[in-house]
Amino acid sequence: MGIFTLRGQQVLLDRDLAALYSVETKVLNQAVKRNIERFPPDFRFQLTKDEFQELITNCDRFASLKHSATLPFAFNEQGVPMLSCVLKSETAIKVSINIIRAFVAMRQFLSINAQLYQRMATSEEKQEAVLLFAVGKRRGNPADWGVVALLISFGRVIL
Repeated sequence: MGIFTLRGQQVLLDRDLAALYSVETKVLNQAVKRNIERFPPDFRFQLTKDEFQELITNCDRFASLKHSATLPFAFNEQGVPMLSCVLKSETAIKVSINIIRAFVAMRQFLSINAQLYQRMATSEEKQEAVLLFAVGKRRGNPADWGVVALLISFGRVIL
């Protein structure tokens, strides 16, 4: 089971949610259909054939779905809590709370990594600027060891 990114959203598939809620996928989807007003398109969507094929290709655990006639549904962070409302069991409530916590943890993880990536990119830009400055200085005066020392402090050495 896992959270996937589809259409720019983190989602869980109906199959995985049904396993978590200890119900059959068919039962979960029937409960959703009976309460469809709780699941607008921005809470739940059905995968396209291409998305489904890509999922099967990239995830071995979905190999058993390869010949399925039904395309799975994906539920995002807003759709998952609605399932506890339509399934109406204590297990559903507990599972929904834990899934929401997992979505929040994933969002925080992605946010932190985005910040780290940005800092690394900024650091690389600074290193490149120093490198360009050093190359220009070295062409004019090959004995400019101050520039070499500056490059060493950024982890690069040009001799």
